[in-house]
This record gives sequence, structure tokens and C-alpha cells, in this order.
Amino acid sequence: MYRLGIDVGGTNTDAVLIDGDLNITGEVKLPTSADVRRGISAAIAAIIQKSGINPKQITRAMLGTTQCTNAIVEGKHLENIGVLRIAAPATLGLPPMVDWAPDLRNIAAEVEIIGGGFEHDGKEIAPFNEAQARSFFERCKEKGIRSIAVSSVFSTVRNDHEERAETLCREIMGGDAYVSLSGKIGSMGLIERENATILNAALYKVSKMFIEGFIRSLEEQGIVNAEVYFSQNDGTLMNAETARKYPIFTIACGPTNSIRGASYLSQFNDAIIIDVGGTTTDIGILQHGFPRESSAAVTIGGVRTNFRMPDVVSFGLGGGSVIREKDGGVTVGPDSVGYQITKKALVFGGDVLTATDIAVRLGMARIGDPSLVSGIDQGLAERAMERIVTLVEEHIDAMKMSREDADVILVGGGSILLPDRLGGVKRLVKPDHFAVANAIGSGISKISGVYEKLVSYDETPREQALETARKEAVEAAIHSGAKPETVEIVDVEDVPLQYYAGSTCRVKIKAAGDLA
Repeated sequence: MYRLGIDVGGTNTDAVLIDGDLNITGEVKLPTSADVRRGISAAIAAIIQKSGINPKQITRAMLGTTQCTNAIVEGKHLENIGVLRIAAPATLGLPPMVDWAPDLRNIAAEVEIIGGGFEHDGKEIAPFNEAQARSFFERCKEKGIRSIAVSSVFSTVRNDHEERAETLCREIMGGDAYVSLSGKIGSMGLIERENATILNAALYKVSKMFIEGFIRSLEEQGIVNAEVYFSQNDGTLMNAETARKYPIFTIACGPTNSIRGASYLSQFNDAIIIDVGGTTTDIGILQHGFPRESSAAVTIGGVRTNFRMPDVVSFGLGGGSVIREKDGGVTVGPDSVGYQITKKALVFGGDVLTATDIAVRLGMARIGDPSLVSGIDQGLAERAMERIVTLVEEHIDAMKMSREDADVILVGGGSILLPDRLGGVKRLVKPDHFAVANAIGSGISKISGVYEKLVSYDETPREQALETARKEAVEAAIHSGAKPETVEIVDVEDVPLQYYAGSTCRVKIKAAGDLA
């Protein structure tokens, strides 16, 4: 029995086959096509043909995709939605989406702020205004809106009002209405959590598109016995049902897949991961075998959000980065020929000087026809490589947790651009199958569960609160599909909140286990 792992990047679509012992038995890398679904189908067909296996032997299929990110950044395929905030009268001065770009703000066809919400200790600020909520949902129904974003003050502490709103929504708009509740998506901070919830609701159509498209692509290639999973941005998997509810959790799953794949291939649990693609380089932190999450608010398509995201820095360096001479110096990117590299790069008979051409000219890689770049000036090539190395070393230093040299794992097809030694690095490892680490990360990932809540240690002793949190996180992982005997705690956060009275802490615990 086999697993199929696929990762769709901006430049390439990678696919791997993994056997029951988690050995890599086949891999392919194809240029990402304008039609993502056709590109996925082509990758599946190629890996089946290359491996020669019976498609019915594939029992699990995992996909990591950029479609949600692209939809937000490009403003395409987003659903018209209704936005309900339960926070009056406290937040009337700052309406939802107040700082959004006008074209993106237009996705909200109906917006309302009604009475309700809670204090940080769970006490009710104001009663839930059911009459206003009913009126809002009736207007949404009249306008044909099918997706609703609901947010409430301190819903991460207590979400009674959000759940009441969801019940009303389905009563009035029908049981198939798509409802996003902020308490299940974001963290502390009403506006940022609300923003993430609005984006999640707007991705309803996109999630349906990539889920159904992936299943159809599998069926077209004869893969009819596989359980389907999708990569999340915390380095774990979710099933199709969860992906439909929370498509926003697929955003930035590419870098996290690479981090998980790099960990598996190198057998490192703590390191800096450098993933060099065709257009960009992502640098992230591997911590206890999983991607380190960002502690800061993250901006997506100009929208500030606070839901879980990996601590990753991205910059314009990849195999397709365009090299130019300018004012006596050399520039690298940030523009790239992307998935057209096999047509436009010099080594493939094109007319654009790229970073790949520089690597081939300096003898660091053998790709395409090396004779086509033999005419590149040696001095130009060396200055370009010096600039590439400087870019990477500066970003490594920015990601370090201390001044000590760090272990670094190189993955991604574009990592051929980098030399065997880098400043500030203790051990530099480029493992086997490095070019498809992202697809491997998708294929070997685990199922997780997370518990997050504000806890007063004045009311509940710390050890008792943490033990309860651990049990809840384990149960959440099992409920999501993890094998009970394999579930373990992989991360614990216990952060005191100085701006609250008493000994209030933000407790967040994550558990993960193998697929059942």
C-alpha cells in the first residue's frame, strides 16, 4: 500500500510515492500549469507511469496547494459573504474590514454589528441580540448569500454567542449555509481574528474547487481507494471535511511541508530550513520536528490576521530569478521566469539570464546544455553568486535564535544555487530527495489537535490546568483521525498575560499522531 504526496508550488508541482515503511519509491517534478487541476492530474499520471504500480494500491493521497493564498492575493474566486460581529456597543467605532483595500472589501455584501460578547474572564458584556441577528440572516438569505463570517469579543475564551448565531443562521438560511466562527479560527485580538474569519468564509468556493478537483484528478488516474487529506500550515494534515470548513489553514502549507520533509529526510528535529524554489526562497525554523509558529500578526493580501502561521521569511531568490548588470553591480531578482524556466533560461535555449544559468556556468550544477552558458563572463557569474550567497546569509542571521552557528538543511530544486559552505552555519546538509521535500512533507505528515484557552491559575492550579489541556489536545488529535497509541504532545505554550488581572495565562498545547 502506498501514500501519494503532492505539493503545488508557484513554479513546480511535485509528487512522490511513499510505501508502507515510509520509504520514497518514486518522485516527479513538473512545471506548474495555469490550470492547477490539470497540472495535478499530469503529476499523478507521471508518478504512476514512472513507478509502474497499480493505482488501486494507493490508499492515501495528500495535497498541499497554494490556491487559497493565490485567491486572496489576486482577489479571484472569492465568495460574496455576510459579516456579523457580536460586540455592540463596545466596538461600533471600528467597523469590520475598516482598513481593507476597497476591491477586497467588496466581498462583504452584508455587514452588521449586534449586541453581545464576553469579557476576558468569560463574563457577559451584553446579552446576545437575537432580533438583530435574525434580521441580518434574513437579509443575507434575500441576497442569496451562502457564506457567513461570525466574530465575537473574547470568543476564544467563551463562544456561546457565536454558536447561538450559527444555530440561528442554519435555521433561517438552511442547514447547508457555510458558517465560519472566529473562536475556531484565530487567536486573541478581535480585529485580526475577525479578519481571518472573513477570509475563511470568502474562500468557501475556492475550497470546494480544490477539494473536488483533487478527488476528480485521483479518480481520472484510477486512484479510487484512497483516503484524501490536505496539508495545513502547522505541518499536519486535515481531512476533506475539515478542509471545507477551514480552507484558510492551507495558507503557507508549502513552506511547512518543506520543513516537515526536510526533518524526515535529514532526521533532524531542530534546524534552520532553507527551501529554494523557482521563484522564492523560504527560510523557516524546525523546532521539535515541527515548524515554529509565528508569534506576530501576519498580513495576507494586505489583510492583518492572527491565526496560526509558520514563522517563515520569504524573499525573491529562486532558480528562475533574473540576473542583471546594473550600475557596475549585479542584481538577483526579485522577478523570475517561474515555471517558464525551461523555455526562457539560457541553459534551455532561452534568452534570459537566470540564477540557474549562473550555477551551471560556475560548475555547481549540470542542467540543460552547459555549452549555452559558456559565454557568460566569469567575473559576472562570480559577482552574481556572491550576491546570492549574501542574500541567504543575511536571512539566516535574521532567523537565528542566538549568535551561535546553526544547523541548516537545504531543500527545494533551487538549492543547487547554493555552495557547500555558508557563513553562520555549523552543519549544512542537503539530503537525498531534497528537490521534492515539500511533497514528501505532505505525504508523511501527521494528524494534530490543538487546545488553546485563557486560564486563570488563581482559579485552577497550573499543573491541573496543563494536564486538562494535554488531554483535550490528545482527544482533538484522535477526533481528527490520529491513531490513539501514536499521539504525543509536540508543543506546549504557557504565556502569562500581564495586562489581565491575577495569574491569567494563555495556554496552548498541540498533540500529533500517525494517521489511523
